Order: sequence, then structure tokens, then C-alpha cells
Amino acid sequence: MTTATVLTGSPSLPGLLARGAVLSPFKRPRPDAEFPRTRLVLPGLRVDLARLAAYERVCGFATGDDALPVTYPHVLGFPLAMRLMSTREFPLPLLGLVHTSIGITRHQRLTATGAYELSVHIDALVPHRRGTEAVVVTEVRDGEAVVWESRSRYLARHRTEGQRGEPSASGEPCASGGAPEPPKPLPPVAEWRLAGDVGRRYGAASGDRNPIHLHPLTARLFGFPRAIAHGMWTVARCLAAHGTPERALVEAQFRAPVLLPGTVTYAAEGGRFELRGAKGRVHLAGEVYPLAS
Repeated sequence: MTTATVLTGSPSLPGLLARGAVLSPFKRPRPDAEFPRTRLVLPGLRVDLARLAAYERVCGFATGDDALPVTYPHVLGFPLAMRLMSTREFPLPLLGLVHTSIGITRHQRLTATGAYELSVHIDALVPHRRGTEAVVVTEVRDGEAVVWESRSRYLARHRTEGQRGEPSASGEPCASGGAPEPPKPLPPVAEWRLAGDVGRRYGAASGDRNPIHLHPLTARLFGFPRAIAHGMWTVARCLAAHGTPERALVEAQFRAPVLLPGTVTYAAEGGRFELRGAKGRVHLAGEVYPLAS
């Protein structure tokens, strides 16, 4: 049974990240583990317009419009998600946790000057061929109506029992036992040269100052040769170029990290989009679906 905890303000991310790092070695992840059944609620939320403008600039969205970018509520909900995932009761280690996918449903336009109720809860732990994923749900309400919602999956890698079949795009075994046929590569639209400070600029705008995104030295401590771009920056940058209907479903899978500095290719056709690196390696794949009125 889920219980609601009402907050008076957004939690501070640095302390949560530090607590999660300290507790990580003591975690024993498995898909049947217990997890926090708390729904964190932050009522009367208002957007900091200066931080919003900084976010829009670093992600490529137009500034000055009285509407939130489709990805921005994730930034607002991220501290609440970190509060849940940095507790002793959360069974997956925060260190090494990988954001593998996100699905966003925007039911209506969200104004930047509105007041909203924000809530976050952990919906489930699910098995993955490489470990266990936590499914984190974020909702934004305007009055009683849910106007924006997302489902993010975060993977903790650990040894698993062998599964029959190959994984599908969703991470589940294919019923047929064969790998799904990959979709055709999308036509290139633009080439983007990414500066080495993208992670620091996005971290300043979003509050997510994970060391792997900030400097080559701190990224090397976690096994990366250079700093890597935030996954949510990559999907926001693609959606800024692609555009999103007022009512829309967005689905994106994070396939491989983007090293900074670097050069990537943005490709798109119809509702689909990709971010590719050298030799056609896909870093991000996604699709935008318009919702019926």
C-alpha cells in the first residue's frame, strides 16, 4: 500500500547523492526485493524562471515562451526521485544506477507561470537481463487533473539467472526466441559539435551535478574516459530540434553514453528520432506520438 508524504520544498540534490553513494555498497539488488511504498507530494510548485531559461538555452529550446518544454517536469521531479532512491529502504545502489528509458505523456500545455502539484513514487522493481530495474513514476497535476506524467526505468547491474530468448527493445525476452529486426537507420538532419562544458551547464540548470557529467577526472573515477552528457540532456536536445505536439506521448531509450567533447549526428524522420555517434553507433532512439484530443 502506498502512503503519501507531503513536502514543504524540493529536496537538496547534493546531500541525497552523497547519502546514496555512502549506502550503495550495502545494497543487495534483486527484482523481488521490498522497496519504498511512499508517494512524495510537493504542492504549490512554481517554476524558477531564471533556471528555466538556463535549461532552455543549454537544451536548445526557444526562450521566453510561457510554456514548459516537454522534458522540464522531469527536472522538477528528479530531486523527489533521488530522495526515494537514496534511502536505506531502496534496494538498488545509487552508484552505477543507469537511466535506461523514459516515457512522457503530456496531456496539455503547461504554462511556466502556473502552480502545480508534483508527485513521485516507485511503481515497481522488474527483472532485466543485466540486473534489476526500478520503475519511477512522476506526475504533475493542475488541480485534480494529471497534465503531465512520466515513467522512467533505472537499471542496477548485477548477476542474474539465465533467461530464455534474446531481449527485445523493452528489455524483455522475445517470445519467439529470436532478436527483433532493427529498424532502418534514420536520415541525418544535423551534425552537432558538443563542447566539453555541456555537462556542467546542464548540471547548473537542472541541479543534477553527478560527477560523471562534470569533468574528465571525476568521470574517470567511475570508469569513463571523459565526462559524459546527461541522458536527459540528449533527449531534450533532440526534442528541441524535433518539436512536440501540445498533447503527445514521447518514448526514448538511452543506448550508449555520449562522451564530451564530441560530435554527434541528429537524425529524424516522421515521429522517430536518433542521436548517433561515430560509425553509426546509436546513443539515443526515440519516437513522438500525437495524442487525440
